Amino acid sequence: MSKTLRPIAHAAQNPDGSWRDPHDLANHLAGVAALAACHARKFGAEDWAHLAGLWHDLGKYRPRFQHYIRKVSGFDAEAHIKGEAGKAPHSTAGAILACDRFDEAGRVLAYLIAGHHAGLYDWFGGLRERLDSTDSRDELNEALAEYPPTDILDHGTFAPDLHAIPGGKEGFALWVRMLFSCLVDADFLDTEAYMDAGKAEQRSNWPDVQTLLEQFDSFMARKTVAADPTPVNQLRADILRQCREKAHEAPGLFSLTVPTGGGKTLSSMAFALEHAKRYNKRRIIYVIPYTSIIEQTADIFRDIFGDAVIEHHSNAEVDPDHENHNSRLACENWDAPIVVTTNVQFFESLFAAKTSRCRKLHNIVDAVVVLDEAQLLPPEFLQPILDVLNLLTRHYGVTAVLSTATQPALATREYFDAKNNMRGLDGVREIMSDPDDLYRKLERVNVRLPADWNTPVSWDALASEISQHDSVLAIVNRRKDARELWELMPEGTLHLSALMCGEHRSQTIRQIKVRLKDNIPTRVVSTQLVEAGVDVDFPVVYRALAGLDSIAQAAGRCNREGRLTEHGMQGEVVVFVPPQPAPPGLLRKGEDACRSVLHGHTGKPLKRALFARYFEKLYHACDLDAQGIGELLKVDGQTLAVNFRTAAEKFKLIQDEDSAPIIVRYRGLDGNDDTVDELLNTLRKHGPERWLMRKLQRYTVTVHTREVVKLLSQGDVEEATPGLYIQVSDWLYHPDLGLNPDGLPPKLTNCIA
Repeated sequence: MSKTLRPIAHAAQNPDGSWRDPHDLANHLAGVAALAACHARKFGAEDWAHLAGLWHDLGKYRPRFQHYIRKVSGFDAEAHIKGEAGKAPHSTAGAILACDRFDEAGRVLAYLIAGHHAGLYDWFGGLRERLDSTDSRDELNEALAEYPPTDILDHGTFAPDLHAIPGGKEGFALWVRMLFSCLVDADFLDTEAYMDAGKAEQRSNWPDVQTLLEQFDSFMARKTVAADPTPVNQLRADILRQCREKAHEAPGLFSLTVPTGGGKTLSSMAFALEHAKRYNKRRIIYVIPYTSIIEQTADIFRDIFGDAVIEHHSNAEVDPDHENHNSRLACENWDAPIVVTTNVQFFESLFAAKTSRCRKLHNIVDAVVVLDEAQLLPPEFLQPILDVLNLLTRHYGVTAVLSTATQPALATREYFDAKNNMRGLDGVREIMSDPDDLYRKLERVNVRLPADWNTPVSWDALASEISQHDSVLAIVNRRKDARELWELMPEGTLHLSALMCGEHRSQTIRQIKVRLKDNIPTRVVSTQLVEAGVDVDFPVVYRALAGLDSIAQAAGRCNREGRLTEHGMQGEVVVFVPPQPAPPGLLRKGEDACRSVLHGHTGKPLKRALFARYFEKLYHACDLDAQGIGELLKVDGQTLAVNFRTAAEKFKLIQDEDSAPIIVRYRGLDGNDDTVDELLNTLRKHGPERWLMRKLQRYTVTVHTREVVKLLSQGDVEEATPGLYIQVSDWLYHPDLGLNPDGLPPKLTNCIA
């Protein structure tokens, strides 16, 4: 390379097509180092992050890369990304230098630097082999031969101390992922500042916590004035008061145990804002179990806080292998003050290896994290989840709130049997002063259990009984059950299941709420998706036998506002044994644990003390680390070997290997909405851009791969992009039931009145 050519990191064009001054490589390295150190200062690791930033692109000094970035297209903005495909690799030089300088301790930096494009590697079968390769050593030698500036190569007084890692051996893997987050986010942001200065200037222009608290107080004041002075609303006001008061306690782990309908969403936000103000927390992260209800919660918060809210979930994202520079930058790094996300996005990110997933992690530090419906944390991943929550609250300034009506047995204690030894959460403090008294005051339903736990009721008999009620909600365990029962119900019965796209479900839920508010007879058949966060209020609810927590959640859709109680009546919840048991797996285990707790029980079925017994039985029946995540992330003290990539691949809360998304042509309840057609036209013209895929997520239904194969062979769907399909046949999506991969049987004549 000619010595007259200044080493560059990136190149980009101006809007008029002219080439701007290239991004100076030394400036890029220094900029990333400074920003990464700033990120890591929050958990005392700024020296590690600073050096990782200085050396992350050291390989770009090699002539091969400098020729490549200039030659490909005359300062091609994508050259540094395409180079990772093998044409001009550059991310190993700094990793080898770190190992040369610091021996085993240098492997921490090697994980970060070598993975800053491709993601964190496993040590064995991954990073070790890459560091030992002749090509990688050549990369370093070629870069050093170009005499990078001394202030880049000099590590100053940095002396790595592996004894100061937060959490010791148990915390090593999370600490490395946090450092990795600091590096990759700094790399993205510094690159963005060069590529798109306008976008960079818009970042971090957020209101502070004090402003958010004032907005919240103003909203709650208006809401209080408009609320009827009912006993339920008075209890909600007291719950809100207790949350505000408890927020002044020291950071750590809290539980918020409030019966369904007690106003947990707004009260937990009050706690989070007051706590953030008191202890200088940087943001509130609200974690929700289902994508089906995330929009509802995000809309509530947007009504209060406007654009300060980021809604982020993981479905229908662009395949990272097909992303361009702009779509990579569009992936949120959670620098907003309020983030509404899902269990999948939050916890899979905490165990991730990919840069796009890890980028946000450092912004979890010093946050208030509200885990809504905490009882729905998946048992098969429960142990690694509890371990990471303990680490976050002990060492990373996180305050976590377990918010639920059915508090799971997660406090520190050990359950010993042949299979399990559960490590629980440390020092969980309950926000409510007397949850038992609260449950008594918010008791609004009578629960009727099956007379015979072993005799199922037929769908015909159940439909006949349910139809006697003008307004009633029936909740079943499977989508197939919902269809079968719906077929037998009177005309005008509504249906809810995950075979309906998100937009269809949202419109149907809005319709249900309007009808109930206007006292229009409303019968609904639904799967369990209605049980978490869907605020409907029926006088009667039927629930197929399931876990005790599911029964309690179903009861929360009954007499929710206490209107019947005001007239001396109670809501009615009927638990029935369905024709088929729940499918094998977690649903069946929940059903079995419920039978064990309630069979022969003569007291109130939803007594709060029963839930601890129920969850203990449920957890005993499950392998709480079914994928062996803890073992994969255990560090070898001699080699610092960790299986980052394998653990990330196995930590999937939704096992989607055998499923695929279909974009359906849902046209609204009136049949005249052309939105999805317009979005699909854009998809065909411009491809799967991230913003577009997020909008299309509202029109997506996920089904088993075998069903997709059948539909492809029949010409009923077409493949839009690899792994993403589009409905072709008109009959495939029913206006009431949603996607119908098996065809419409003759009996399906019911329709929305």
